[in-house]
Amino acid sequence: MGRTAERRWLGRGAAPPAALGVEGAGKVLAVGAGVTGFAVGDRVLAHEAPLPGGSGFWAERVLVNADHAAACPPGLDAVHAAALPVNGLTALQALEKLGLGRGQRLLITNGGGATGALSVQLAAARGIEVTATASAAAAERLLGLGATEVVDHHDANWPAQVRGGFDAALIIATGAAGAALPLVRDGGRLCSLTSDAPAEERGITSWDLYVEPNATQLLRLAEQAAAGTLKLAPGPLPLSEGPAAFARVVTGRAGGKKIVLTRA
Repeated sequence: MGRTAERRWLGRGAAPPAALGVEGAGKVLAVGAGVTGFAVGDRVLAHEAPLPGGSGFWAERVLVNADHAAACPPGLDAVHAAALPVNGLTALQALEKLGLGRGQRLLITNGGGATGALSVQLAAARGIEVTATASAAAAERLLGLGATEVVDHHDANWPAQVRGGFDAALIIATGAAGAALPLVRDGGRLCSLTSDAPAEERGITSWDLYVEPNATQLLRLAEQAAAGTLKLAPGPLPLSEGPAAFARVVTGRAGGKKIVLTRA
């Protein structure tokens, strides 16, 4: 997602002194009264926001709601599981709301980022024709993930490099909504993940989307990742490097990888 959204979700619901982070993976240490479906020792992954315990996942322990957690499939390691919740749920929820079907055309800005790459894969799996903006270095990777076309977003004239008439646009790059809107056909849809959805025109429906915890969707994504049909690119770092990781994320220097803090 874009830098604004990344900052928002790093620690929603936390107040200093508190750990940041609204997603992660680990083992269940204890379960509350009335909790069913989970037991001590189970491997889980979760997205939680706002944080019920007032502190987040950049810590040794975290409190989560059982109905926001999903069982971690045996074939999914902890680093890849921790990299999935926010970006995966954001991509899935955006695509489901856009409601595109096989043969329709979708423009994704910042397709090379963590959310963008997952969006490309999920859309391509539905038979949607995807054009993505990204750096030239990410083009080969995105074509391999299912994009039909990749345009260099460093080219200020990139909108002229693509054929318009898209059925929808998914905005994951801050400031790209204005350039993308004219490329959407009359009566199409535009979903912004960067809180800058433009005013509606030409019958185009335009809105901002904010990810919500959803255990059912998260389990489905985790199973796809475990099966290898959904590819992730995590960048693990030790927990001690949390401040440096934070700086890389908010300044857009994650290089398309999802930064994952580990205890090792």
